[in-house]
Amino acid sequence: MKRIFTFAACIAAIAMVVACGNKKKEAKAAAEADATKTEAAVPAYQIVQAPQVDLSTLKKDKDGYYILFNGKDLTGWRGYGKDYVPARWTVEDGAIKISGSGTGEGQSKEGGDLIFAHQFKNFELDLEWKVAKGSNSGIFYLAQEVTTEKDGQTRYEPIYISAPEYQVLDNENHPDAKLGVDGNRKSASLYDMIPANPQNSKPYGEWNHAHIMVYKGTVVHYQNGENVLEYHLWTPQWTEMLQASKFSQEKWPLAFELLNNCGGENHEGYFGLQDHGDDVWYRNIRIKVLD
Repeated sequence: MKRIFTFAACIAAIAMVVACGNKKKEAKAAAEADATKTEAAVPAYQIVQAPQVDLSTLKKDKDGYYILFNGKDLTGWRGYGKDYVPARWTVEDGAIKISGSGTGEGQSKEGGDLIFAHQFKNFELDLEWKVAKGSNSGIFYLAQEVTTEKDGQTRYEPIYISAPEYQVLDNENHPDAKLGVDGNRKSASLYDMIPANPQNSKPYGEWNHAHIMVYKGTVVHYQNGENVLEYHLWTPQWTEMLQASKFSQEKWPLAFELLNNCGGENHEGYFGLQDHGDDVWYRNIRIKVLD
């Protein structure tokens, strides 16, 4: 009886090993299928390369910053995905103004986001902004111009699909301030990921000071003279933040891929101002290039 029991136990053990092996194979196949499915969910895209402004043609101020806006006209600027400045971007009293269309984010024919036509890598960006009551905008950095094709037509994806956003908002009157998590859609926040703390923005109609430092992946947002947040690009923590946001791999595969490698191969990109369909002003725009 003992020999029979041992033989039966061996058979059972062999069966268990085979079953376990089959389960591992099935799990591996499922994982490979999921990976293929995720990869397939990312549409083919192109990074557009366009002529850039020669920084040597720009003036520097006493602090060593390049002056990006001369207070008079939009020399050096153009629309995102365009070779001209959309008509709703104008200069008013020494400030760049986007006139509200009332049709939402970048929906007006003569609107769309505005970029300075040079790609920056390591820098300190400095400017002032103010909003009308209930207005929304944003400051983008390390942006790429990205196109995809659909039904044989090439189209530009929105700028925020590739660029982190420093939120510009009337916190008291725009509903976006109450969305997101822990105030991460209020002014100076890393939009939908990190809230600005302390939240020290001024009311609509008043000028706010914004400062953004990007240096070898370290990013710091300042608002009205205070450091309000810091994070690090191209790290596991950055990937985790993306996964917890509206730009997650599941919700928006293309945005996740582009933002996860923000700035592309060279880790550089455009600085841009958002047309969200509202009245917003920007002035004293300057940038210092860091080695």
